Amino acid sequence: MSTTQRAYIIGEAGVNHNGRMDYAHKLIDIAKEAGADSVKFQIINPWGLYLPGDYAYGHYDIKDVIKNRMSTVLSDEQYATLKDYCDQKGIAFSGSVFDEKGLALLSSFQPPYIKIASCDLTNIRLLRQVASTGIKMILSTGMSTLKEIEFSLNELAKVHFDNIVLMHCVSIYPCPSEKANVNMLEIYKKEFGLELGFSDHTRTNESAIAAYCIGARYFEKHYTFDNSLEGFDHKHAQNVKEFTSYVNSLRDIEVSYYPQTEKIDAKEAYTAERARRSLYASRDLKKGEILKDEDILCVRPSNEMSPNQIDLLVGEKLEVDVNQYDPFSLQMISNA
Repeated sequence: MSTTQRAYIIGEAGVNHNGRMDYAHKLIDIAKEAGADSVKFQIINPWGLYLPGDYAYGHYDIKDVIKNRMSTVLSDEQYATLKDYCDQKGIAFSGSVFDEKGLALLSSFQPPYIKIASCDLTNIRLLRQVASTGIKMILSTGMSTLKEIEFSLNELAKVHFDNIVLMHCVSIYPCPSEKANVNMLEIYKKEFGLELGFSDHTRTNESAIAAYCIGARYFEKHYTFDNSLEGFDHKHAQNVKEFTSYVNSLRDIEVSYYPQTEKIDAKEAYTAERARRSLYASRDLKKGEILKDEDILCVRPSNEMSPNQIDLLVGEKLEVDVNQYDPFSLQMISNA
């Protein structure tokens, strides 16, 4: 589990470049300007992901799916160019991999992590291949039962690999807030004891903030620069303004969630000087008088005696004359 307060934010560019390098560069620029920590592309070789041929594929026509996937394929050289561009921009480059070919390419770039999409949580062969690289694995859990998660983690444990971030995920696109179910992270924290994250398919920020408070420190968010573009992801991804707001929200909670070294710092103490009340004389008072409640004002600004000391004054005899609106002190009464 995480011991850091900083959120690691992954800008999920996916295949929202639509096969165009100018789009891919633009997505990198957006993530950098928004303040994300890394850009993640989906390195998809269609024939390493789909069965060839014509077959039922939900409400999609598989021929259209393959055609779209083929249109977003980038060459190894193009990915190398994007890695270099990320280096120039000062933002980490990584990807989701779906087969051994994509894994070999991505691992050659020595990325900070390798992402396994929810669809491959049960793909033990691919998990073992990623584990063999020794690179941190970010593992999404959408569509997965707790038994499936436990099985896969146990298989990774057999090869002595536990450099894993377990990402809560709900594979609905986009995911309504009422379906986000971020409290599942409490179960992951209790059952698995790994670093936690949130692969966030909502269009808003609030679920991520809740996830952070539970203990998630890795966050992945789909984004685009044009929701009207063709492709599987553009319509449910955050636009530039939304993604920038998302990053800012997580950066804000990093600094607001953790306690400061002191309960009251200098700025708050300055506020207290004018906002807190103190005890003052409501009228001119003579030495020897017994103080009554109505002789004492409890008003701003702050001064020597706090309002919670009023019982130390009422019923006591004054040792000195006190002018109206003078602040009281314990030295003015006989039992001080």
